[in-house]
Amino acid sequence: MGGEVRELACDPRSMTGVGPTSQRPPLPSEEEAGAAAPPSPAIERANRMNAANMLRSLLPLVVICLVVVGWTALRQSGDAGVRTVDPSTTVQLAAARASYPVVAPEGLADGYLPTSARTDAGNAGEGDPVTLEIGYLTPSEEFAGFVVSDDRRAEPLAAVLDGATEEGAADIDGETWTRLTTEREETALSREDDGVTVVVFGSASDEELEAVAAAVETVSG
Repeated sequence: MGGEVRELACDPRSMTGVGPTSQRPPLPSEEEAGAAAPPSPAIERANRMNAANMLRSLLPLVVICLVVVGWTALRQSGDAGVRTVDPSTTVQLAAARASYPVVAPEGLADGYLPTSARTDAGNAGEGDPVTLEIGYLTPSEEFAGFVVSDDRRAEPLAAVLDGATEEGAADIDGETWTRLTTEREETALSREDDGVTVVVFGSASDEELEAVAAAVETVSG
């Protein structure tokens, strides 16, 4: 019996603590530890505040972008992409070179947009004929043209008056105009005084053409 007791005392298993009372639970892995440890309420609140702050900071930029896009779209739809010009320089050049009192529409309503202005006065010598042309986009988005020249054969006049049919007289703002129908089936209003011919024409309505004719005045130097 003495020998068996010594073997038990020297048994290595008694030194390693093997047995039900000496076992230790295994340490959790890093993944398990991360999954098992939820973020603190303070961290969650901070994250929510960061997201809210980001949204609040972006909101004014989004609103500004929407306003700019809407305003641009409104302008484009209203103007239909029309490029306007300032005819004043062309008108003054014609008035300075012409040997007759040049007339042109003045004081038209804002809905009449000048889109073109041309004159041959730049190449005119003393006593040479001078022709002035101005084109408008009317409030109904139709074309109204104006021509004045002391040369009845000038191409801008001939293009309107040649082949036109007279439809009678029209009294416009105290001035007598001749109403015509052009070969393009458009209305034209014409008057002549001392060899100077003035024409208002285009696809615009009679009312809009008469508004342009009524605005024709002598250009002041």
